[in-house]
Amino acid sequence: MPISLQSHAFAGNPLRSKTPQPTHPLSPALALETLKTQLVDNSHQSSSLNFKVLPFRKGRPLASSTSTDADLGPTWHLGWISLADCKGLFSASGVEFTGDSLFYLGSSSEQDVDVVYWAIDVSGENSLFTEFDSEQVCFIELRTLMVATDWADKQAMVDLAVAGHAKALLEWHNISRFCGYCGEKTVPMESGRRKQCSNELCRRKVYPRVDPVVIMLVIDRENDRALLGRQSRFVPRMWSCLAGFIEPGESLEEAVRRETWEETAIEVGEVMYHSSQPWPVGPSSMPCQLMVGFFAYAKSLEIKVDKAELEDAQWHSREDVRKALMFAEYEKAQRTAAAKVDQMCRGVEKGQSLSSDFNVESGELAPMFFPGPFAIAHRLITSWVNQGSTFDALQLKQQPNSYQSNL
Repeated sequence: MPISLQSHAFAGNPLRSKTPQPTHPLSPALALETLKTQLVDNSHQSSSLNFKVLPFRKGRPLASSTSTDADLGPTWHLGWISLADCKGLFSASGVEFTGDSLFYLGSSSEQDVDVVYWAIDVSGENSLFTEFDSEQVCFIELRTLMVATDWADKQAMVDLAVAGHAKALLEWHNISRFCGYCGEKTVPMESGRRKQCSNELCRRKVYPRVDPVVIMLVIDRENDRALLGRQSRFVPRMWSCLAGFIEPGESLEEAVRRETWEETAIEVGEVMYHSSQPWPVGPSSMPCQLMVGFFAYAKSLEIKVDKAELEDAQWHSREDVRKALMFAEYEKAQRTAAAKVDQMCRGVEKGQSLSSDFNVESGELAPMFFPGPFAIAHRLITSWVNQGSTFDALQLKQQPNSYQSNL
């Protein structure tokens, strides 16, 4: 069945909504100073600030799982640990722990207490993992957590957005260890919000990387059809929107037209913006892609697939797409992934292809299916399907990309 989300997955991160001024106690620099003071002050009475740390290993956040409702199934949670517990884990493992290894994520107020959130990469600290294993927590792929997220659970969507931001920041730090101008090492600045070359003659500033991608649903207005493509890496029967990276000196609209022409030889005229989505689950060489979604209206209809780009591309009627959305069991896939996360946290890992659970309710395989509700491609496709044949993208009503929740 189709799923309606209030926000795109990975969007709506409340920690990113505001950055305090440099003189504010919750600002990155002052919060780091307070944190370092607490590290040497075991009483932790010198500040009203609380600190929470989210460990990552090889791009995977620490997570736990609980099951309180048999009907809803298990629910995953981020594995936040206190500053004191983090210091204790490092100390017990014989690993030196300093505030310089933490990266600022943001702050919030919980029951009149100010909390500052940090991420830390423990990939190189093998001795820590036995400590985590004893707590029924596990480092889990962010993409798995994405599929396992209950879209109606606002807190889970917040956790997913925070984890996405943290992963993107840590991955960026891992691939920007050296200056691209002189080759010297870079050092974190502003609590990890940027980096700077250590060479006194260079001192170039480096900021987190974002790779913009256009993703478009190409529409044949006259015949009420949409153009969908298949890549060779897709599982059988999966179709999606066309997409491609923006090139230097190119507008978003120009990128939509160029990518569509290069991949399918379809000429596009009118291009209309839909929405955008951060996407931190791509290749590690691109820590965070920004998917910018569009509706694109075809001026030509004959498809000539570039086999170097796509395996296939076809026009699909609105009715066929609607039927595929009705039959695909996205909620079943979510529950299966949530159960897998629960098993991993309990130390019982079960290998299973999440995509294999998109089956027709009768037990037969669905003729085709699309990326799940966590992807902007799904939002583009469902938005088109749910409109009349005279759909005007300018009249599309989007709900705010925000959640109000305590972490």
